[in-house]
Amino acid sequence: MAKKVRVGIVGTGGIGRRQVQTLVKMQDVELVAGADVSEQALELFKQQFNVTRLFKDYNEMLKAVEMDAVTVCTPNCMHKDPTIAALKAGKDVMVEKPMAMNAAEAQEMVDTAKRLGRKLVIGFQWRLMPSSQALKRCIDAGQIGDVMFCRVQALRRRGIPNWGVFGRKELQGGGPLIDIGVHIMETGHYFMGKPKAVSASAGMWTYLGNKPSGVLSVWPNWDHKTYTVEDLAVGFIRFANGACMSVESSFVAHIENDVFNVQIMGTKGGCTFSPTKVYRDEAGLMVNVEPAFVGNWDSMDKKLEGWIAFVRGERQSECPGEDGLAVQKMLDGLYESAEKGREVSIS
Repeated sequence: MAKKVRVGIVGTGGIGRRQVQTLVKMQDVELVAGADVSEQALELFKQQFNVTRLFKDYNEMLKAVEMDAVTVCTPNCMHKDPTIAALKAGKDVMVEKPMAMNAAEAQEMVDTAKRLGRKLVIGFQWRLMPSSQALKRCIDAGQIGDVMFCRVQALRRRGIPNWGVFGRKELQGGGPLIDIGVHIMETGHYFMGKPKAVSASAGMWTYLGNKPSGVLSVWPNWDHKTYTVEDLAVGFIRFANGACMSVESSFVAHIENDVFNVQIMGTKGGCTFSPTKVYRDEAGLMVNVEPAFVGNWDSMDKKLEGWIAFVRGERQSECPGEDGLAVQKMLDGLYESAEKGREVSIS
């Protein structure tokens, strides 16, 4: 593909504008149109990026504007439909994380892309961070051995979003687990070699989000009246290869500091994302290895550059739709287990 990749965007709000900040800097990309149900969001998008082909209906955008690819940056409940519509219109698609509201929707998206021969990518950028890529090279080089256990944590002490629809389960599918936990889960699963999940067990609690904020915090005064998601989620996932993952995620937790980390334990060594270190035995000693430099790039930039290169046929994707589906199945399993109060199978 010698010409520029013509890109349209569905959802011109916060994450959409952040994506476009990168896309407009890329010489092989032409941003041709945007769609959003909010006139205010469209007007701000027009002012910031000088895009004139704007639509309140993404279906109208797909019919009216010639484009090669679409990025979907809507709330979770609006991931599936525009993704499938764009795929059916002959476009390659990136959809932000989490892939969908549930695994059934994600499966339909993957199946549609496969049936139509289109490229589907999930907006997983944590696996593309410098520290993640450095640790993945260590794991792939055999320094960790066989991964037995992974612990992932996405914990905020007091970080309920006071914007958007993050507290509304009917629009988001859940709370911190599906919003920020998904980042750390996809990274841990990537480190583990993406084994197949077979069962999940979880507990979830809501104890502060559905009440007025009474403590000073960075994001005060969330909409507690519409808050229907969990504050804290913890869980355990078993995989077909015998490995396991523990999951901890919160908008609100009585802890000292926020924690975003992935820890891997293997037969030959272990590693942590934060701090970025490898732990192993060398010369009869227990050694902690800390890289002097892991790279310096923005993972959002890296994700979009990789997507465009994939659309152009220049490389394979680090974040294919199948990976999004695998993570969605784990999320579904954890939510189902918490609801039923017992371990559940993941099909």
